[in-house]
Amino acid sequence: MARPRKFDESDVVAAARDEFWSRGYAATSVDDLTSVTGLGKGSLYGAFGDKHGLFMRALDDYIGIALDGVRAQLRDPAYSAYDRLTRHIRAQAREIAADKSRRGCMMAKSAAELSATDETVERAVEHAYATWMTELADCIKEAQRDRTIDKKQNPQALATTLLAFMRGQEALHKGGVKSTQLKASAERMIALIPAGPK
Repeated sequence: MARPRKFDESDVVAAARDEFWSRGYAATSVDDLTSVTGLGKGSLYGAFGDKHGLFMRALDDYIGIALDGVRAQLRDPAYSAYDRLTRHIRAQAREIAADKSRRGCMMAKSAAELSATDETVERAVEHAYATWMTELADCIKEAQRDRTIDKKQNPQALATTLLAFMRGQEALHKGGVKSTQLKASAERMIALIPAGPK
């Protein structure tokens, strides 16, 4: 009879997520994972299969939390669609600027390190970005119905442009661009969104 697990799986995944997020996949050893989770190798392998299995659980956990935040901002009923969109752009800029350690986004880091050689990672990140773009496009369409964004604009193209801008800000931050510049560029991006008729 198998003995019941004596650990909280969500705590283990969170600890592993932070380790992978800080170090990257290749630089994180199984010994690092046993150290941060407090589990032996046998328990880790028994619960997650292998290092890659634990990494995917950690990446999926990160993506789930990130997309929950995106949805909360872009669907907030307390604000108009246009305000939700602009608040989202500003929130992303603030979050990036507040990342003093420049750890960045785990999705972006994982894609840069692994997507060329790991189809599972590539699919997970691709799906996450597609979901984010859909949320942006839906918010843009609503703003177009409200006549606060020009109806002639292609919502998907504008959503892709905004996502590229927000992801690009992170790369600039990692390259040493000042927080004030990031926040100012977010305001400029908002100003460039084609407005509807007055």
